[in-house]
Amino acid sequence: MELRDLPSVDSLADDLAARLPYPLPAPLVIAVARQAIDQARQVLVTGAEADPVSIGIDTLRPLATSRPRRVLNATGVILHTNLGRAPLPAQASATAADLAGGYTNLEIDLETGARGGRGSYVSRLLETLTGAQSALVVNNNAGALLLSLAALAGGRRVLVSRGELIEIGGSFRLPDLMESSGATLVEVGTTNRTRLADYKSALEGAAAILKVHPSNYRLEGFTEEVGYGDLGELAAKAGVPFIADVGSGLLDSRTPWLEGAPPSWLSAEPGVRQTLELGASIVLFSGDKLLGGPQAGIVVGEADYVNTIRRHPMARALRVDGTTQTSLVATLEAYAAGDGRSIPFWAMATMDRGALGARSAAMADAIGAAASVIESHSVPGAGSVPGEMIPSPAVRVSGDADTLWRALIAATPPVLARRHHGHLEIDLRTIPPGDDKSIIRLLASALDA
Repeated sequence: MELRDLPSVDSLADDLAARLPYPLPAPLVIAVARQAIDQARQVLVTGAEADPVSIGIDTLRPLATSRPRRVLNATGVILHTNLGRAPLPAQASATAADLAGGYTNLEIDLETGARGGRGSYVSRLLETLTGAQSALVVNNNAGALLLSLAALAGGRRVLVSRGELIEIGGSFRLPDLMESSGATLVEVGTTNRTRLADYKSALEGAAAILKVHPSNYRLEGFTEEVGYGDLGELAAKAGVPFIADVGSGLLDSRTPWLEGAPPSWLSAEPGVRQTLELGASIVLFSGDKLLGGPQAGIVVGEADYVNTIRRHPMARALRVDGTTQTSLVATLEAYAAGDGRSIPFWAMATMDRGALGARSAAMADAIGAAASVIESHSVPGAGSVPGEMIPSPAVRVSGDADTLWRALIAATPPVLARRHHGHLEIDLRTIPPGDDKSIIRLLASALDA
């Protein structure tokens, strides 16, 4: 190609739009076309070859595939962070969609017509469900911890076990967040063993005690940690707040929203209500993990401490929008009604083993000789209940696992499966039953290719 052969911006934009797997806004395609022509021109003047179409497609394809879309999660990871964690309850998404299209009573008292308190209803729901005196909702749990430390211990010392200085996804490190809050981190104990005496020896001059439930890992073997009850008693005697970051958001370890006894894989997970009963001044947790709602950070606990956090200037910067609050309200109302089955996380996590086996067998039969049913496991995911597994069947598909995996994720709708020991596996626990036929069709197409 020579300089005089370069297409016009409009002509290239039309060509690029026709080649995309999904439509993108015309102004975006035109901007990329103009950029591609400029880049091609710079290469051509050096005497090298350049194709503006290839340059444009290389830019637009990643944009097209990163545009938000529905994905079928066949990994068995129920709270898949890369796929948005917890799917919302149907009532929550429907209510949010309905109210987001118009005006709402977000900050108005409909009885008096005066300005009302933002989040008063969701706070009362949380108080009822957890037994807390007060509650506050912010944008995520990291925000809840940042705000709590800034409000209750900014510029002062906070005690935390060295074994709880966690790093989670995205290189988020607890010590860095604590430093950002203005609090001074004081490490007590060792990586694997921390005793009550370690906290006592460092307590003088401390503004708070912090305990963080581990995410994505667990310590085993020669270990020791101080329980919530002992730390609550120590903090009360010292007159400082005990901040418990339980992370995953199990509202009540008795799981009253489910029929029967709590699942065995929850045995080591602290419940929010129980943590408060053991003496935590405030408890922090996520909205989009075991709670099964939208992304949010939730603070519950003693009224004086929660009000101090609410009044901090940073609280406004971290507050949630009305749509998120609406989704959270609908999720919490499902708990209040004892309707755990309407919350997708709990519906998937407690799905009947026999029904899963029947679906898996039907899928394997439909696919043919290349498929078989194996015994496997699903996981809660998103750093919740680290190390715990939920027994679950899976459909194993023979063939080149990488090739099949790429074909599924490039399909419409995209299907994210898992690759394990050279095999492709489909876990139907995280697939709505109505989508089984779509996966069968896509797998059959991939195997025939």
